[in-house]
Amino acid sequence: MSLMHTLPLLSVLTKYVLFIPDATRLLSKQSIQKLLNKATKHKGAILVSPLSRNKELECYRMNVSIREWSLKYNMVKSSYCDAINGKHVILSETECLRNLSNPFLLPFPTSLYIQTSILNIKVFIVNSGYFHEGKTILKTHHAQWKFKHIVQDRLKSLYNLFKIKLVMREGRTEWYGCNRETPKCFEEVLDSTPSYLYENKWTPPCCLANLRKTAKYVLDILDQFGIRYWLEAGSLLGAVRSGDILPWDHNVDIGFINDDSNRCKWLQIAQNRSIVDDKGFFWEKVKTGNLFRVYFSKYNKIFINLFPFFRKNNTMSRDLYHDSRRNMEFADNYLHPMSSIEFVGRNVPCPNNVRNFLEFKFGKGCIENPEYPDPKKLFSKYNNIHTNIKY
Repeated sequence: MSLMHTLPLLSVLTKYVLFIPDATRLLSKQSIQKLLNKATKHKGAILVSPLSRNKELECYRMNVSIREWSLKYNMVKSSYCDAINGKHVILSETECLRNLSNPFLLPFPTSLYIQTSILNIKVFIVNSGYFHEGKTILKTHHAQWKFKHIVQDRLKSLYNLFKIKLVMREGRTEWYGCNRETPKCFEEVLDSTPSYLYENKWTPPCCLANLRKTAKYVLDILDQFGIRYWLEAGSLLGAVRSGDILPWDHNVDIGFINDDSNRCKWLQIAQNRSIVDDKGFFWEKVKTGNLFRVYFSKYNKIFINLFPFFRKNNTMSRDLYHDSRRNMEFADNYLHPMSSIEFVGRNVPCPNNVRNFLEFKFGKGCIENPEYPDPKKLFSKYNNIHTNIKY
């Protein structure tokens, strides 16, 4: 295949490119020239025109968050937009298209508007009446159904290519990430640092949603069997800051009294072998760290850490070398009495005097000064957030 086929813009020698939907009819020979005249007044913008003067196009503001793997649409009453819905003609400067990584990706023009929105290129609606909609090409219900599914498949491929996991539009939420039957969206976690942080991204929203579901379930199980537990480490820090999981965290940390482990049948079974419980969650004991993990499923390994602590000489300790903040010994009076804090939509037990507890583990000012797990490796500026700390 020639370079011209793979990069069709190389064949374009004109200043503008006009995209016209199938079966579009021009009102007159001057229709295109009139649209070009409008373009000279809106340099740098993309011009669109509906396929009838009487048909209104839907104008959207679009927020593409690469860091949060998400795409948000908000409908607005305006002529300047980020994206358009409804049949329309598109006039773009050729130079604008050359600034895009792939201006002709399908489905079009969704792919076009995502790319131009990132570059802050606006779309201007011209209610010209220069173009009319002709007879539909897809005449049968089967043809229309088939085309609808083709577009849906193309959307999935597009969002996968752009690494978009969550799309929100007018109160609707669409997920394009992992679920219980698929692996989580990231693999490598080196020195407590997940791979996505090296890309300057936060936890994929689908992984966070699955982590919340797992956390709520595990907390209910611990309550059901009378296990004495508390939020630990970064999870407690997230609860203090926002009542939720830190937006870049990849697990939830919970400490519990080791003597209580025999009260829970799933912990008892996991002592000897891994087990999928009757709700599909996967329990196992991690021998090297002497802790338990509860995974979202056997296939999706987003997980909750359950750290057993022993009481010895007025100290809560783990029976291993404490090489991380989560495993540090602490005075047992932090648990007498226990306090509570909001986390993932419910009240959860936590140590009393939580500020002192966190500053003992993470250092003074840890609540007010967000920091990634390994700040020596990762440097980032935070804008309008209230989250995180070292692990």
